[in-house]
Amino acid sequence: MHDECGVVGITSTENLPLKIYYALYSLQHRGQESAGIATYNNGMKLRRGMGLVPEVFTEEDINQLNGKQGIGHVRYTTSGDTNLESSQPLMVTHQKGRLAIAHNGHITNSMEIRRQLEEDGHVFSTGNDTEIIAHLISKHLIKTDDITNALKRSMKKLKGSYALTILIKDKIIAVRDPHGIKPLCIGKHKNGYIIASESAAIDTIGAELTRDVNPGEIITIQNKKLKSHQLTKKQNAHCFFEHVYFARPDSIMDGKSNYECRLQIGRKLGEKYPVPNADLVSPVPDSGITFAIGYAETSNLEYAESLMKNRYVGRTFIMPNQGMREDAVRLKLNAVKSNVKNKEIVLVDDSIVRGTTSKRIIKILKKAGAKKVHLRVGAPKIISTCHLGIDMADKNKLIAHNATTKEIKQKIGADSLKYIKINEMLDAMNINKNKLCLGCLNEKYPVPKQNTKTLQTKIE
Repeated sequence: MHDECGVVGITSTENLPLKIYYALYSLQHRGQESAGIATYNNGMKLRRGMGLVPEVFTEEDINQLNGKQGIGHVRYTTSGDTNLESSQPLMVTHQKGRLAIAHNGHITNSMEIRRQLEEDGHVFSTGNDTEIIAHLISKHLIKTDDITNALKRSMKKLKGSYALTILIKDKIIAVRDPHGIKPLCIGKHKNGYIIASESAAIDTIGAELTRDVNPGEIITIQNKKLKSHQLTKKQNAHCFFEHVYFARPDSIMDGKSNYECRLQIGRKLGEKYPVPNADLVSPVPDSGITFAIGYAETSNLEYAESLMKNRYVGRTFIMPNQGMREDAVRLKLNAVKSNVKNKEIVLVDDSIVRGTTSKRIIKILKKAGAKKVHLRVGAPKIISTCHLGIDMADKNKLIAHNATTKEIKQKIGADSLKYIKINEMLDAMNINKNKLCLGCLNEKYPVPKQNTKTLQTKIE
């Protein structure tokens, strides 16, 4: 699974493109296909490119992007094409000037909004949600010449998930959808403010985390002054997978330490699903590490690495055939034979999606001499897809969609398999279920799936 992207916005009394560069670097895990920075200094400047942050920006680029206000973006495609035109921030020119926008999320009624905008004469050059949001905001901005009012009117039409950073002249704006599905937080540094998808980006530039942007809130920052406009009643339903997998463990989201959440889930797994005869507890690197530490603590078992990860290997799905994908998995992960041979291992992972990787990893461990491999999983069964900004396999390809735990165990070759249950996970994280989106676990979504072909939403 992949999250869509990461966003950042910074204001300062000093030149800041290097701060945006560092902040984006810290959010690289949220998107690896493209990166971009837009700044303002008596005019807007934009630099975008395909690839990782250090591949896109040179020292010359950073020097040319001089400015005291700016936004940035790293992208993983879930809507639109994978090309330079679809990379962000996206800059739009309208009658009142220019705006640049960066977006994390997915708009469920985007096609209907696009059709209405096209009827009004708007022309689109990409297929992504961000351009639709930009045109919608511009439409209202032309009428009102008030960005806050334009955003309020736009938010009434947008359905789905979105965390936005917007640059208009010397003003930075942050917007979070009414459910707060995608993360967005505020930090303060000595010369201004930073808005970012994760607090790790705030830490990276030496700023202090102030708070999260509230669901349904618009934040405007200009001349070192921050103003808040609460558009809707707070109704948190942020994505639980941010805590369990997507976000960095060192990030704090909606008042919760992701590291602590994962540690407590691991402890709960050890408490509820022990393996009496196990020799050691081992993580699937890197996402299973914190869970495995918690499991080992509760179980009083040795914690040891059974797999080593090669961090210089690209995604396996680009391989042209199944045989080459198998080779790529072995290239990515290799067993530590001295820790594995003749051992009964509790293997801890964050989640199981299609089950193919779990099957290959268990095969690697058993080939290296493991007597038994018991798999413990830090996320409940994923039974449905996400339509709110997570790139996930087709529903029928999710191994837990139509299979029992016993059937899954047999398919992946584990000697035993236990998932944490939803109520156990919530108890471990100390979060009320009404504050999270659990749609991929129970098919109860805060924003219903929509058939955009039949919607008749009128854009006013």
